[in-house]
Amino acid sequence: MHQKKLIVLVGPTAVGKTLVAITLARHFGTEIISADSRQLFKELEIGTAKPLPAELQMVRHHFINSHSIREPYDAAQYGRDALILIEKLFVQRDQLILCGGSGMYVKAVCEGFDDIPDIPEDIREKLMNEYEQHGIKVLQDKMRTLDPECYREIDNQNPQRLMRALEVIEGTGKSIRSFQKNTKLDHPFSIVKIGLTLPRELLYERIDRRMDDMISHGLFAEAESLYKFRHINALQTVGYQEIFDYIDGKYDREEAIRLLKRNSRRYAKRQLTWFQRDRDINWTDPNNIDGIIQMIVNEK
Repeated sequence: MHQKKLIVLVGPTAVGKTLVAITLARHFGTEIISADSRQLFKELEIGTAKPLPAELQMVRHHFINSHSIREPYDAAQYGRDALILIEKLFVQRDQLILCGGSGMYVKAVCEGFDDIPDIPEDIREKLMNEYEQHGIKVLQDKMRTLDPECYREIDNQNPQRLMRALEVIEGTGKSIRSFQKNTKLDHPFSIVKIGLTLPRELLYERIDRRMDDMISHGLFAEAESLYKFRHINALQTVGYQEIFDYIDGKYDREEAIRLLKRNSRRYAKRQLTWFQRDRDINWTDPNNIDGIIQMIVNEK
């Protein structure tokens, strides 16, 4: 498999990863493996900005609509599943494209995870009680104190992510980040990482425009249909939580839309912070298709 090449395409939300991935897949005659922690859930459609049905027909995608929000699923399991799939697909393909903005999912494939020890149930229950009584701020404050580096990188608007990170550090004395393998997996294929970026003002305009499109296509109605599942981990995310709070009467629709856009921009900033730590990523404009193809061809 030494001639095989995994093309890892990353970047913030709304930067244009889907179009670039499809263009590359058609050029190289290959398939796309999604590395998005929400697009794999079949119940989440509008709020996850999945590829359109026509786009899914153009190129075969994996890990899109593959799971239910009722199924527990995390980055470690994704990494194991994705590597099994990659080995299988490389039998017929010389290149594969791993595309997504979920940093932990990308890391799970490229570097792997060590197993996290079992955490005492009472730690989880204590954190749940604190969250229910005092809201997300108490989790954010604890995380900022106990593991400030991790706090800067994770989705700190996501209570499930915060509770998971907190229960690990309280239960083991170690950051959840320390359970990512210190030694990268020795893959029988090469990896070339491409990062897509745009000037901040343009990226934020695209994020706002995408959110307007989502709303016009029924994002509020979709969130309302999922309201009864609002405590499930898959829905503890930007794009749904703001509407759940609107349904609960915490603010009006106009404020919900403002928060949807603001939190999406903040999420994009956290994604960039995560990926910019990886010095193996080659950064470029999403319109630079010829340059991206050349990077891939030249990478040994």
